[in-house]
Amino acid sequence: MRDRIFSGTAVAIVTPFKGTGIHTPVDYARLEQLIERQIQAGSDALVICGTTGEASAMPDADHVAVVAAAVKTVAGRIPVIAGAGSNDTVHAIDLARMCEAAGADALLCVTPYYNKTSQAGLVEHFRIAAQATGLPVILYNVPSRTNLNIQPETYARLAEVPNIVGTKECNLAQVAETRRLCGPDFLHYSGEDGLVLSMMALGASGVISVVANLVPERMRELTHAFLEGDISRATEIQIGLETLVRACFSDVNPIPVKEGLRLMGLDAGPCRLPLVALSEPNRLRLAAELDRLGLLADEYRYLLHD
Repeated sequence: MRDRIFSGTAVAIVTPFKGTGIHTPVDYARLEQLIERQIQAGSDALVICGTTGEASAMPDADHVAVVAAAVKTVAGRIPVIAGAGSNDTVHAIDLARMCEAAGADALLCVTPYYNKTSQAGLVEHFRIAAQATGLPVILYNVPSRTNLNIQPETYARLAEVPNIVGTKECNLAQVAETRRLCGPDFLHYSGEDGLVLSMMALGASGVISVVANLVPERMRELTHAFLEGDISRATEIQIGLETLVRACFSDVNPIPVKEGLRLMGLDAGPCRLPLVALSEPNRLRLAAELDRLGLLADEYRYLLHD
């Protein structure tokens, strides 16, 4: 039996920054506040320094310091899953070891990007990186960002590595085949907020969620309703979140979700370049969605009347 790191909802939490220009230090006080908010809302796990956490714009010193800060704040209350992927296998090994030393409970490792590789190269890359650590490893398959898909047959080979326990999957079309080849012990987590219900219907254990930064209680209710057999309620929540999900992906993640936090009065600062501010039309769209859900801070209600 593989280590079931969590069932339900893990938040792919943003990394708060402060300041302006190209030098934006991590805002550790805000990070602690955002993590505490997630724990109080009932999130089942925390993913730190993933795509939403802007890991690609953080040097290793920042990356590891943020992981360590999250581990300290969480203090064992929920699992901390650290992003540790790279398109350079040696760097992936180094990150995995550093995140393990920082106290992470598990790792999230994305497919190599830009230089890419073959399916055989994926097997070697992930196998070597996973074997460098004693932590459970969740693979991350996000072809829209990497232009590289982990094929079901490749998953079957990777599932033979003892500490590769599952995947954060964004390719719904292949979930059934992957589960057929890998069996029920190989965990699936939805990597798309709009596909949580569909993924769970095919056996996924939950979601690693961007939108949970804004609505952690609703995402937890969605996944736990499904896990408890209340499919009608889970369906109702999934449909009810659809326009918010679309607004949160109206631009490159995490641009909209960071703006959403600001509009809720939980300013997480800017994104690091090359990501820039959300456009005004998309900002107004997001504000309207937050207002619909009763989450728009009073100081931003003027946006609804412009």
